[in-house]
Amino acid sequence: MVQLSSALLLTVSALSLHARGAPIIHKRIAQVIADSTALWEKACLAAGGAEQCNPVSVTAFTTLLAAAGPCDQQDSADAMIDLAKTLNSDADMIKFAQIFAQQPRNTPNSVAVPYCQSAPKNSELDGLFQCQFQGANQQTFVGGLALGAAGTIPFGLTAPLSPLGACPANPAGPIADGTQLTDITQDPGLQNIPSESDCTDNSVTVTSTVTAAAATSTADAATTTEASVTTTSAAAAASTASTSTSTSTASSSNFQLQNALDAQKLNAQFATLTSDATCTDGDQACIDGGFAMCVSGKFVSMGCAATTQCFALPLVNKAGTSLACTTQADAAARIAAPGATGGITGSN
Repeated sequence: MVQLSSALLLTVSALSLHARGAPIIHKRIAQVIADSTALWEKACLAAGGAEQCNPVSVTAFTTLLAAAGPCDQQDSADAMIDLAKTLNSDADMIKFAQIFAQQPRNTPNSVAVPYCQSAPKNSELDGLFQCQFQGANQQTFVGGLALGAAGTIPFGLTAPLSPLGACPANPAGPIADGTQLTDITQDPGLQNIPSESDCTDNSVTVTSTVTAAAATSTADAATTTEASVTTTSAAAAASTASTSTSTSTASSSNFQLQNALDAQKLNAQFATLTSDATCTDGDQACIDGGFAMCVSGKFVSMGCAATTQCFALPLVNKAGTSLACTTQADAAARIAAPGATGGITGSN
C-alpha cells in the first residue's frame, strides 16, 4: 500500500462500553477493497471488455464498505456476470465474480455482516454468500442482530452455518482479517454449496474441503485500477481546491491533449486535497497517494496496491479522465503521450 491514511484503513477502532461498564476495544475490520476485483478486472480486459470493465469493478469493490446494503455485493456480482456474458461468457470473469460474491465485507465493530435475503439474477451465483472475517463475533451481526434472526442465515437456508462464518469458497470457516479470497483460492467452491439436506443438529454444515490454488502474485494483484470518471465529476471530488476543471470541449481531433491537460489540473488539485474535505457521496479522488471515495459525506481511502499510487489520467478513446492506481512513470507517460508538457501536474 502507498501512503494510506491509517485513520481510514485497517487500524481504525472505536471505544465502546461493555455491558458491565468496563471499556473494551471494538476494532473496525477492513481490507484494501480494490484488491477484491483486481483479478476480475484483469480477466475482463483480457476478454476485450476495454473501458466497460473498470466502472463495474469500482462499483463492485465499494459494496464491501460497511455502509453498503446487504444485497449490494450480490447485485454487483450479477453485474460482473452480466458483462461476462456479453464477452462470450468468459469463464475467468464468471469465476472471479463468483469468488467476489463470497468476499467478506468490512465490519464497523467486530461483528458479523448480515447476508442478502434475495435470490441473485444469475444462476451462476445461486447458493453463494459472503464469508466472514475471523475477528468478527459470529454470534452477533451488524445492527445488533443475534444469530438466528432474519439476515443472519444465508438466503435459502433455515439454520445457522457450521462452521459459522464459512462460505462455499472457504468451507473451513471465516478467513483472516483483511484477507482476499483470491489470495486463498481460485475455486469458487460450487461443490460446497450447502442445502437443507445438510442440516444436522439444527445447523447447516458446509461440507467438503477446497484445495487452495497457488496464491496470486503481487504483480497480478497490482493491476491498474481505473475509475471511469468524467472531468466534471472528478473535479467535484476536489471541491475544496481553488479552481475547478471544466468539461472538455475539444473537437475529436484534439480531445486527447485536452484530456491530458484536464488530468494535470486534477492531479494538482488532488495534491492539496485531504481526507477531511467536504464531499458528496460517490465523489472519487486521489488523496495521499490512494484512491478515495466519498461515503456518508467523508472521503474513505481505499488505497492502491504496493508500488502504485493514485493519479488522474487522460482517456484515449473519448473525452474525459479516469482515476487510476499505477506507477508515477506510467502516469507521466500517459499524460505526455498526446503532447502535454509539465509532467503529472503540469507544473514541472
